[in-house]
Amino acid sequence: MSTVNPADGAQAVDRSPQKSRGAHRRWWLKPRFAISGSIVLLMILMAAFPQLFTGFGPGPTESCDILKSNQPPSAAHLFGIDIQGCDYYTNVIYGARASILVGIVVSAIAFGIAALVGAVAGYFGGWVDAVISRVCDMAFGLPFILAAIVVLQLFSERNVWTVIFALSLFAWPGGVRFMRSSVLEVRNREYVQASRLLGASNGRIIAKHIVPNAITPLLVLQTLGVGGMISAEAGLTFIGIGLTPPSVSWGLQLAAARDYIDAAPHLLLFPAVFLTITVLGFVLFGEAMRDEFDPKGK
Repeated sequence: MSTVNPADGAQAVDRSPQKSRGAHRRWWLKPRFAISGSIVLLMILMAAFPQLFTGFGPGPTESCDILKSNQPPSAAHLFGIDIQGCDYYTNVIYGARASILVGIVVSAIAFGIAALVGAVAGYFGGWVDAVISRVCDMAFGLPFILAAIVVLQLFSERNVWTVIFALSLFAWPGGVRFMRSSVLEVRNREYVQASRLLGASNGRIIAKHIVPNAITPLLVLQTLGVGGMISAEAGLTFIGIGLTPPSVSWGLQLAAARDYIDAAPHLLLFPAVFLTITVLGFVLFGEAMRDEFDPKGK
């Protein structure tokens, strides 16, 4: 019969948790997270500080020449020239600001509403939960894009904040349900019961114990949703319902390019590529966060 050295067994038991903890501490080095995180960071920098990537401003400037409009990419103009005779690379870089701002702000607003309303519904239950759930059901009954179109039609001029307002009105119901289910799992845990016995108010329990321990799945969900909101803005703008000039966005560039697909395909190609990479980056980033912090969502 073979024998096992107790010391060897102890070492095996000791090394395994340490290795696991070490791997968890280095989750940001995993390839999918590192690649998607780099894309997201690059696009956010491009949106916040476009002057770091180009020395010109968007739209017609003194450097624009209408006689050179729609020229293809060249050494002097990497993305070619647009219909106004301006450097298209510059306009594509500046187009990131509106598109990404809409995606991030709408997701942040939806996150805040869902965290608060979902926590209240899940914690109190009863008629409070029933009322909130029925409101969510009614909101789910409205097609998201169609409802946004109806709201946007009320405005003669539509800028970034108008689009953010319209999308935010209908972006929160899914998050409320998600947060509610997380709170239902947390509200009966020992530390919550102990806080009740010690006389803590409902508001303090929700703020100090419920929300911090139930918020991670919602955060992951809304990170995944940023890409969807960017696509929604581009789609609404493409069909003429979203942003209007003088705003600059990838959706507007795609809308302007559809009449020149045969003569100047580069006008459609470059904003489409940047839009696709950005949406894909946010989606992969959200999936990487889900796999790391929300094992139930795998």
